[in-house]
Amino acid sequence: MPNAPQIKIPATYMRGGTSKGVFFRLKDLPEACQVPGEARDNLLLRVIGSPDPYQKQIDGMGGATSSTSKTVILAEPTQPDHDVDYLFGQVSIDKPFVDWSGNCGNLTAAVGAFAIHSGFVAKDRIPENGTCTVRIWQANIRKTIVAHVPITHGEVQETGDFELDGVTFPAAEVQVEFMDPADGEGSMFPTGNLVDDLDVPGVGTLKVTLINAGIPTIFVNAEDIGYKGTELQDDINSDPKALATFETIRAHGAVKMGLIQTIEEAANRQHTPKVAFVANPSDYVSSSGKHIGAGDVDVLVRALSMGKLHHAMMGTAAVAIATASAVPGTLVNLAAGGGDRTHVTFGHPSGTLRVGAEAREVNGQWTATKAIMSRSARILMEGWVRVPGDVF
Repeated sequence: MPNAPQIKIPATYMRGGTSKGVFFRLKDLPEACQVPGEARDNLLLRVIGSPDPYQKQIDGMGGATSSTSKTVILAEPTQPDHDVDYLFGQVSIDKPFVDWSGNCGNLTAAVGAFAIHSGFVAKDRIPENGTCTVRIWQANIRKTIVAHVPITHGEVQETGDFELDGVTFPAAEVQVEFMDPADGEGSMFPTGNLVDDLDVPGVGTLKVTLINAGIPTIFVNAEDIGYKGTELQDDINSDPKALATFETIRAHGAVKMGLIQTIEEAANRQHTPKVAFVANPSDYVSSSGKHIGAGDVDVLVRALSMGKLHHAMMGTAAVAIATASAVPGTLVNLAAGGGDRTHVTFGHPSGTLRVGAEAREVNGQWTATKAIMSRSARILMEGWVRVPGDVF
């Protein structure tokens, strides 16, 4: 029996913030993959090159890290006063599943540009020179995100002098606003507490802040788990025992947050929640060799994504960090010196990042109105991806 020939699908490979992903228009996908389900998941797995027991994704577009094993699907807006629907799929590297449980804040910076390039934004809303405001409906978490995309001579301006730690080359600045970033279906603090005791087998009882803003995140004090908050990727990712400990913390935190019912479910929900550890400011040298002084930051944060320490910071986790820092009494706020704040500059393995956030207490419940940060984005390649025609 002959093997099925390859098919080609229109696609664009883009960097957004400190992530990369393969972008599709929903209408360009094969008909069977235009709806959620096994066919779509199998297609995206094959595009990225997963599951790969070698964890290299050699036979696909993935880059063998959580930051580069991502897919985006844009479609016509389903909500009024929006330009586009944005669906994000985090593709597992070594396991056969796509996690649809959360957003990618970094790639959000590229969604606005891709929406303009792909005709989702009305031409009369694109200035000849200036900024185009793209209203994005984030379909995974059902939230509005607003991207402010620079325009020159009627086209998206990608080059510029904006520098982002974790990205080698400068580019044009894209400002992204995450509107009402807290969980719309429950409390921003799902247990009702700013700080909880989390019992973790083999670790003990940890003080944690559990927050659902930007993305569900578990914050723990670095010193409580034997770290300083100045660690780089290899310090964590080369230590299987450390990674296992973080996954145990994540799984038990997910149960306490009500995201899963049993510890075993965490294995099939790798994208959310995130787990991060925080510490008071301290001098350190970033992964690029840049010296970060204690006076350069308000707090140190290291976060794990898909089981590994992230090389910089996930955009959605940055929203969680900023929002938690704005609420007096959380572990993030306390590590940043306490008190009221409307923005935070935090140190991560690749450098620093400043994020603004607005949070207020209403009838005893904390809520976030928005978080805002600057990223950049760039098209790396456009055309078609090819996959064997029988993968879905």
